[in-house]
Amino acid sequence: MGADVVKKILVIEQETPTRNLFLKGLKAKGFYTISADNGRVGVHLAQENLPDVIISGIMMSELDGYDVLTAVRSNPVTAIIPFIFVTAKLTRNDLRKAMELGADDYLTKPCTLEELHRAIAAQLEKQTVLRQLYSQPSPPVPAASSTETATITITTAADLTFPSNPPLSEVFRFIEANYHRAIALGDVAQAVGYSPAYLTNLTRRQTGQTVQRWIIQRRMAAARSLLLETDQAVEHIAPKVGYHNAVHFFRQFRQFHGTTPQAWRNTNRS
Repeated sequence: MGADVVKKILVIEQETPTRNLFLKGLKAKGFYTISADNGRVGVHLAQENLPDVIISGIMMSELDGYDVLTAVRSNPVTAIIPFIFVTAKLTRNDLRKAMELGADDYLTKPCTLEELHRAIAAQLEKQTVLRQLYSQPSPPVPAASSTETATITITTAADLTFPSNPPLSEVFRFIEANYHRAIALGDVAQAVGYSPAYLTNLTRRQTGQTVQRWIIQRRMAAARSLLLETDQAVEHIAPKVGYHNAVHFFRQFRQFHGTTPQAWRNTNRS
């Protein structure tokens, strides 16, 4: 964890002793902690504070952990925040459901503070690698041969290449055509004729990422292109890349790139 950036961790846990134990342990590791004792408050705090990682139980009042995860992944502002379940309720079906909904990791109770810290550190490192990866142009893609289907790979002028993956080609085509609109997982699933759960599982298996992250990546690529090639203000760029609220765009760009749109523009134009 960088000395100049304190990472925010949101802990959503109904059991007070467990919640307090996690909060105390994370503070001792230098994290800034936020806590909620039920799912509804947790969703509100996630949207308000944009934590770097969310830790959540499953069995909670108001909204359970699955509902919290669904709400987080459905909101463009919070969709890419790493989400870790910590729960005693973990059958094979529970784990499958968590992964299909977009959980990044899980720990079973009782877990040690060291196990929790390692899980958080792994997600923060993953986010750092992704930010570095997506801040650089993609390498050129070789032209398809006559025996290949050239429409599978979609290369945009905004430095993002969707993977050549036949089972997901229609998914990527839909994202490419509609990323500038207010689309979410349900819209993509309906367009390609899959259930949201099946599509989530398929996309994660095939690409290691969620549908929502692919949507956001495409929007961020378009935003970077506009930031570099035009002098348009951030509030004018936001609606062109799928954000009706400029504040939401600003927050997600900062979350994705680790800096503000204007700062990114200044750095990459120099």
